[in-house]
Amino acid sequence: MADIKVDVLVIGAGPTGLGAAKRLNHINGPSWLILDANEKAGGLASTDVTPEGFLYDVGGHVIFSHYKYFDDCIDEALPKPDDWYTHQRISYVRYKGQWVPYPFQNNISMLPKEDQVKCIDGLIDAAMAARVATDKPKNFDEWILRTCGEGVADVFMRPYNYKVWAVPTTKMQCQWLGERVAAPDVKLVTRNVILNKTAGNWGPNATFRFPARDGTGGIWIAVSDTLPEKNKRYGEKGEVTKVDADKKVVTLKDGTTVGYDKLINTMAVDHLVEKMGNQELITLSKGLYYSSTHVIGVGIRGERPERIGDKCWLYFPEDNCPFYRATIFSNYSPYNQPQADVKLPTLYKADGSKADSSEAKPGPYWSIMLEVSQSTMKPVDEENILRDCIQGLINTEMIKPEDEIISTYHRKFDHGYPTPSLEREGVLKELLPKLQAQGIWSRGRFGSWRYEVGNQDHSFMLGVEAVDNIVSGAVELTLNYPDFVNSRANTERRLDQPFYSAGTPPKELPSRERA
Repeated sequence: MADIKVDVLVIGAGPTGLGAAKRLNHINGPSWLILDANEKAGGLASTDVTPEGFLYDVGGHVIFSHYKYFDDCIDEALPKPDDWYTHQRISYVRYKGQWVPYPFQNNISMLPKEDQVKCIDGLIDAAMAARVATDKPKNFDEWILRTCGEGVADVFMRPYNYKVWAVPTTKMQCQWLGERVAAPDVKLVTRNVILNKTAGNWGPNATFRFPARDGTGGIWIAVSDTLPEKNKRYGEKGEVTKVDADKKVVTLKDGTTVGYDKLINTMAVDHLVEKMGNQELITLSKGLYYSSTHVIGVGIRGERPERIGDKCWLYFPEDNCPFYRATIFSNYSPYNQPQADVKLPTLYKADGSKADSSEAKPGPYWSIMLEVSQSTMKPVDEENILRDCIQGLINTEMIKPEDEIISTYHRKFDHGYPTPSLEREGVLKELLPKLQAQGIWSRGRFGSWRYEVGNQDHSFMLGVEAVDNIVSGAVELTLNYPDFVNSRANTERRLDQPFYSAGTPPKELPSRERA
């Protein structure tokens, strides 16, 4: 007999697990429990704080939403107007010493003339080839060539995507693209080149929200705080060491056993099957590929430079820096760094030379967050990565050699990006149903391994929809139809609606408490 018994057990208190828990609490039907090995909620959407008081998200997260239910839940958690800042995305690509507005492929009017010619030639060739093409592109590289042409592929798309994904574009499939990558309009691009104009904002995150305090992780701590304490086990008492799918029992680090009827798993699915000890599934999961992410933070003394301005995040396709993206994290909130009157010593200057003084001095301060990918196909000098990133900031004129570095941060996330590899679909179509046949719904950024629905809103709703599938058999749209949910306003669920809003209630899972 297990020590604890619930109808639905949720593993992981990141956005997906909290989405499941929030929905279970909303339904108020099946008994449930949520577990997490960390003391605080958030998972891969957490925020760290340096000893000096600089905040860094564990990756480049912003809030933009495809779902009203998600909006309702985070607005309930952080309801005051001063809980949020709303920003217009100011995003650029650094190329040959200048800033090209994002997306690069729509703004080749900003490039040197020889690059403009190369890119326009490629766009025209691609448009002509597309008119007679009878088959779909076989991989991401073919998609790039067919939509952008050889010029844009060589100067930006191939080098940049290799820096992001840490695998060549030839080894990635292209079904994941959807709203993630802009396909250029040849007429618009040509017109802008002739008129020397730039294209406007593109994509679903042209406007985004960011929490005023506590970083992105503060959102998920606040969402977790809306859940009953009795249904949460965080820290060592919530760390899973074994999953017995046959007996439907999970063993925790402190020896506690939890029996369940249905399991919603949000840990990486390759880690899950190892804890299950299922050799068939372990072998199957080895067909899934991922890259690691290094998050680097640099805190700097002084006013934010004019050349940085109100930029949000910036892309770096060239090899003069190891990072693929930089976020001006101090622009998101004035509380993401120490206040100006806080006195802090200088660690060293950006060029590595000794500080003029060891005395603690006041600010103001600003900060940059960097991301570097790593994989078996893209090694990284981990020992010197911080030094190399600071030199990369100098090389790209983000900072100057004499700038005073006040604080540094470095954290590696082994599972950073779930790669949409050529093999992914074949593995997932076999692996996820096999788990579900054993009563396990594996969902989330790495739980279901679909990057195209890996944003915070998607992840949250993967948990919500898994619960609705368990309780009423509802279709999991986000998991199964990414393009559909990304192309519409998803307003069917609202937090103020009762779960059974009309008609005959669907069949409920029997609650052990009621039984």
